[in-house]
Amino acid sequence: MMLAVMMGCFCITSCQQGKKGTTYTVQDSIRDKHVDSLIFWARHLKNVDSVYAVVDSLEKIKEIGPIRANFERGNINYQTDHIRNGDIYWDKVLETEVKGEREERFYYRCAALYANLLQGRHDFEGALRISLLALDKMKKSAVGNPMEIGIQYGDIGICQLKMHRYDEAAKSFEESYDYYNQAIEMDTTTLSNMNALITANNTTLFCIDSHLYEQALQWSARADKLLELYKKNPKGEAAVADRQYARICSFKARAYLGLGQRDKAEYYFAAYQNSESYKKGIEHAPGEYQLASGRYAEAAESYADIENEIRRRMAKPTLDIIQQYVFPKYRANAGAGYRDSTIAIGLRILDALDSAIVWQKNDDAAELATIYETQEKDRQIAEQEASLSHQRFIGMAIVFVLIILALAIFIFYRHRAARRLEIAHEELKVAYDQLEETTAVKERIESELRIARDIQMSMVPHEFPMREGLDMYASMTPAKEVGGDLYGYVIRENMLYFAVGDVSGKGIPASLFMAQATRLFRTLAHQDMMPAEICTRMNRELAGNDNTNGMFITMFIGMLDMQTGHLDFCNAGHNSPVIGGGKNQGDFLKMEANAPIGLWQGLNYVGEQIDTIKGRALFIYTDGLNEAENEKQEQFGEKRMIENLRSTRYDTAQQVVEIMKAEVEKYRNGAEVNDDLTMMCLKVN
Repeated sequence: MMLAVMMGCFCITSCQQGKKGTTYTVQDSIRDKHVDSLIFWARHLKNVDSVYAVVDSLEKIKEIGPIRANFERGNINYQTDHIRNGDIYWDKVLETEVKGEREERFYYRCAALYANLLQGRHDFEGALRISLLALDKMKKSAVGNPMEIGIQYGDIGICQLKMHRYDEAAKSFEESYDYYNQAIEMDTTTLSNMNALITANNTTLFCIDSHLYEQALQWSARADKLLELYKKNPKGEAAVADRQYARICSFKARAYLGLGQRDKAEYYFAAYQNSESYKKGIEHAPGEYQLASGRYAEAAESYADIENEIRRRMAKPTLDIIQQYVFPKYRANAGAGYRDSTIAIGLRILDALDSAIVWQKNDDAAELATIYETQEKDRQIAEQEASLSHQRFIGMAIVFVLIILALAIFIFYRHRAARRLEIAHEELKVAYDQLEETTAVKERIESELRIARDIQMSMVPHEFPMREGLDMYASMTPAKEVGGDLYGYVIRENMLYFAVGDVSGKGIPASLFMAQATRLFRTLAHQDMMPAEICTRMNRELAGNDNTNGMFITMFIGMLDMQTGHLDFCNAGHNSPVIGGGKNQGDFLKMEANAPIGLWQGLNYVGEQIDTIKGRALFIYTDGLNEAENEKQEQFGEKRMIENLRSTRYDTAQQVVEIMKAEVEKYRNGAEVNDDLTMMCLKVN
């Protein structure tokens, strides 16, 4: 997340440079400075209403256009943590037709910042869509320059890399590097050189995070060349050069460690620690390398230095903050065998997670209220504009009638024609009002569906247990705005309860049934019931008289002893999981065929058990995987699915899930998604 913000910052800097060969005048520059000053002081108050008042006034007198206005509205909402409201305004920016160079510059700035924000939220598809749109406009415009185009290509490459489109990512990074070299040749300052160097280092880091260590070393070598070029520039700063040198050494150490070349890794890690930036605490993040190399005691000591940062950021905990700061500290202390510290940090994580959930719910409620207020404001503005339009129409009609009356004796036939025209105008106005009302209702429904999707996605966990010997990951992708799939887990001492389910149907009814099933599973798991008893109790609740729509859910519920690997499970009409994938192994789990939950009352479900699944991966999925269709409506199929699982090298549970997701997307080849897709993979060693 911090990396994405950093990239956004230097993107803004680049966007503010002068443009050669445009019609942007001195008068425009002076006017913009006055406007910028007014907005700056309003934004300095960090108050949404203050910025709205200034922006509304400037837009009304046409000192700024709708793109600049909505950019500033979204910007203040992000600064005050009203994230969803900020998304609404920045979506409006991207949907608005660009008119004039002044608006065009803010369009590109918004696109770059928005793409970086979405990267920080791991929404790489959304970020890629925005960056490609901006790049296409930038290449056709005189406003864009090589450095800005290089930034866009860099963002596109990062998204493609995170989506496992490695060949496309490599091409985008090469394009980015070429445009930066063009910018460096044209630039008399160090700005282009520094942005190119930062991009090369960031590309190295993203390659490391994707385990592409050879590519990481290639980009690190380019960073070396760019750093030497920066040092030779008389305007280059020694402190800046030393910090980038420290980053290069740190990344080389991690890349060589990933390739198993420990001697070279230790050499560059020592060089990193000998840099002035490290010694002064400016560039101080050795913990990741120490964790990767198994030096847990040193990592624990390194993370001890960020305790003040943790306390400051945990004032309002989020899942990103917990993952970025507290989880590494927990792993380091656990690996070093510091039992008391590990327990203390674990308790802090539990408290922080609880607080993060409460904060998230409060933020959701507050942001939802703000969204409705914004929609009401937009509605009032539309009504005022319609009223003014109506008044103008009446005035014009009166003048027109007076003229017709004055000339009625001479041009009576024209009077009749004008009357027919007046009636046509009235009919057109009624049709326009009806269209406007229909559009407003449609936009409100779409907005509420997006909110419902966010709420539903918040009901499934996005963080997974960090237990020694356990590797677990799951993913859910609804076919519509909201869906009926679910997954979840509950930990009770050494027992891991987990479930994957698929509700009949789609849309809002399925999502409500899914929410009820999720609540029942968690409640019953916390009572330490066996999986079969959980299914029986859930069926008793869901198959009652209230189920007038006849909905049901298939579920696979398991209870895993994380120490012994013993597995108790119950399959309620769900697809058979695959056990033991990878290394040309793996097959469907043979088990009892119980009925789905919710169809008939009075059923007693049969449970089963496996002595141990240690060393064997368990892959559970919904029929959105095997029944995914291509353009010819041909299904992905169980045979293709298990062949892919057998040929996939098991590195992590997340890797298995994301590879299968990519395979389905490749097979679908742009065809419409026909069902929700949920996958879970876990392995205990």
